[in-house]
Amino acid sequence: PFPAVLFNHGSGTTPERQSAQSAAVGPVFAKHGYVFLFLFRRGSGLSADQGTSAVDLMDRELAANGQEARNKLQLQLLQTDQLNDGLAGLAFLRALPEVDTRRVAVVGHSFGGSLTLLMAERDTTLSAAVVFSGSAGSWEHSPQLRARLLAAVDRTTVPVFFLTAANDYSVAPAATLSAEMARLGKPHRVKIYAPVGRTAAEAHDFVFVSVAAWEPDVFAFLS
Repeated sequence: PFPAVLFNHGSGTTPERQSAQSAAVGPVFAKHGYVFLFLFRRGSGLSADQGTSAVDLMDRELAANGQEARNKLQLQLLQTDQLNDGLAGLAFLRALPEVDTRRVAVVGHSFGGSLTLLMAERDTTLSAAVVFSGSAGSWEHSPQLRARLLAAVDRTTVPVFFLTAANDYSVAPAATLSAEMARLGKPHRVKIYAPVGRTAAEAHDFVFVSVAAWEPDVFAFLS
């Protein structure tokens, strides 16, 4: 049996972009011997007919009721529908006969990075969690999200690797959450990489456009 990885995509991408993202990272994990599941949560990508995507729900809430309401909905989705989809994907992955259930990790990007931390809090049997640019776009705008993610790293026992590009929307999530794990003596790693692209939006996609930069670090951590 092989080790396995569940990938949690971000919220703000089109189905076409999500398909390109899965094509960018899936073969990398497969090359290193991992069963890889890029899970399309409800309303996204191949699951577009299974509900409304998180980003559409949050955009509607922002337009109708403002930033505070959007923050509240984001946190609600992370702890209900989106978490349930992620856990269902994890159960599916573990049920595959070719998967070594003792060696399963979760990797997430952006909104999916936040989701990854909540999954690691819930399922401490995971071998590892890797968080790319987790909550970088929301950290400064949502005190509720900051508090919730700090609580998640306080409770988890899963080793976590935080990665982000220096010119992402914010490096504070990686710095703050890794510092909290260090304070508690929990296994973790953090790395801020050189700037990527010319904008924060380009840097936010670091996981998909700079594979060669993070590949040796992530697979050393997972090993």
